[in-house]
Amino acid sequence: MGMACKKGGTQAPTPPASFSFNTVSVNGTTSGLTYRNVNRLPVVQLSFTAPIEQASIANAVTFTDNTGTKVPYTVTLGQNDSMVVVQPSSALQAITPYTINVSVALTSKGGGSLQSAVGIQLTTALDSTDKFPRISDSALLTLVEQRTFAYFWDFGHPDCGMARERNTSGDVVTTGGSGFGIMSILVGIYRNFISRADGLARVQRIVTFLTDSAQRYHGAFPHWINGATGATVPFSAEDDGADLVETAYLMEGLLTARQFFNSPADSAETALRAAINVLWTGVDWGWFRQNGQNTLYWHWSPDYAWSTNQQINGWNEALITYILAASAPVDSIPKVVYDDGWAGNGSIRNGNAYYNVNLPLGPAEGGPLFFAHYSFLGLDPRGLSDAYAGYWNQDTAQATINYRYCVANPLQYYGYSADCWGLTASDDNVSGYSAHSPTNDLGIISPTAAIASLPYTPTPSMNALRFFYYTLGDKIWGQYGFTDAFNLTNVWFATSYLAIDQGPEIIMIENYRSALLWNLFMSCPEIKNGLRNLGFQDTGH
Repeated sequence: MGMACKKGGTQAPTPPASFSFNTVSVNGTTSGLTYRNVNRLPVVQLSFTAPIEQASIANAVTFTDNTGTKVPYTVTLGQNDSMVVVQPSSALQAITPYTINVSVALTSKGGGSLQSAVGIQLTTALDSTDKFPRISDSALLTLVEQRTFAYFWDFGHPDCGMARERNTSGDVVTTGGSGFGIMSILVGIYRNFISRADGLARVQRIVTFLTDSAQRYHGAFPHWINGATGATVPFSAEDDGADLVETAYLMEGLLTARQFFNSPADSAETALRAAINVLWTGVDWGWFRQNGQNTLYWHWSPDYAWSTNQQINGWNEALITYILAASAPVDSIPKVVYDDGWAGNGSIRNGNAYYNVNLPLGPAEGGPLFFAHYSFLGLDPRGLSDAYAGYWNQDTAQATINYRYCVANPLQYYGYSADCWGLTASDDNVSGYSAHSPTNDLGIISPTAAIASLPYTPTPSMNALRFFYYTLGDKIWGQYGFTDAFNLTNVWFATSYLAIDQGPEIIMIENYRSALLWNLFMSCPEIKNGLRNLGFQDTGH
């Protein structure tokens, strides 16, 4: 028989009172649980509502970097042992996130437990020291051109010579990016990075592949191509055929190359010019009006026809498409298609001022900066105007607004400054990829934005280029120049390179230095004629 419970037994002991976290300060400053621009030997003071048992600290307090690696630290107690003072044992890395976590294993001298865990986020400041020896600005521009050129030359697809979409793309090559790559090869020859003969051979290989292997649809190429087979690689579910804008960027590059390889006595250069002309005249620009409408359409699919139904309407990156369509020797478009389709009979006008800069065309605050780059890699905006705008004013205004927006930094992102600016489409660590702009600002700076704006904003762009190289060079300077983007607020540095971002850097640096590509493209007789047909005035040529 079991024993009955004895009445009137001893009362259970009262458990020790729990305690709670009170405040934290970093280097004497209290700002919640997140601290940025922290020095590399910060003093972190954590106060609690009870004296702390020092022996519990080692198991309860962890200090880690963004990879989870533990950071050795020293600890002392203050304020009658109710404050834990943590400091790293050695200097932290610059521009790096760290976390100090305090778990409920922390106990008070009275034996109580911490009520709830707490985490402190620290991000160290930029290291403003130079990462590379100072060189002249001219030498730096040449270095950036040479390293960026390597993306298109060393990393060009081994079979077809075209530009891979990005540094992880394998066999996927990009039509528009290859147009940029062809122009980059011309810069490489001009700057003596390669010989004229080697550059000619590469462009010949690209043109042969485009002629003999790559799929075309009414003369237009798809966005992506398999560089080994020439088969179309779908860009999206119903975008598996012609991409007229990508084709325009390719033709912009091919026509520039045709003008560069201009020797009448060289049979190889003569044959290349003829082959380029076949591709150029083979694009049925007028067919992309979709049954004679007064606008151009971006896509056509052999399986889905016009299902994407995307008109090419301004203002954006696609001005070159209408200019080429109006310049084509066959199947060209009349002026009404430009006025109605592209310009919306004037609806592309803006006319408002942003940051004390009047913006002639386009969306509020200018949009992503590639609007001022892609069409103008060959199309020279200097002295170019039509009924809607002066294009030097347009591009300079957009770049200046972008710069001034970043300096004003209304969203208070860390690192934005007169030396660190530039919003355009790029990879990011927020959404994966986005068309960053003053109205879509996710804290992402893309080096191509400021660098490719050198012709428009030479001083701010050169300041940014120096900052990217000397100050951030240990983070973003690599095998093919500057990586795609970075975020100094939520610290992240891309490891990616994209053809459509690398290309404008080298091309616009060269246009800034010598106007090489502008002069070549604008020398095309068809382009002169097409601009006249659309009502453009060109006082620069």
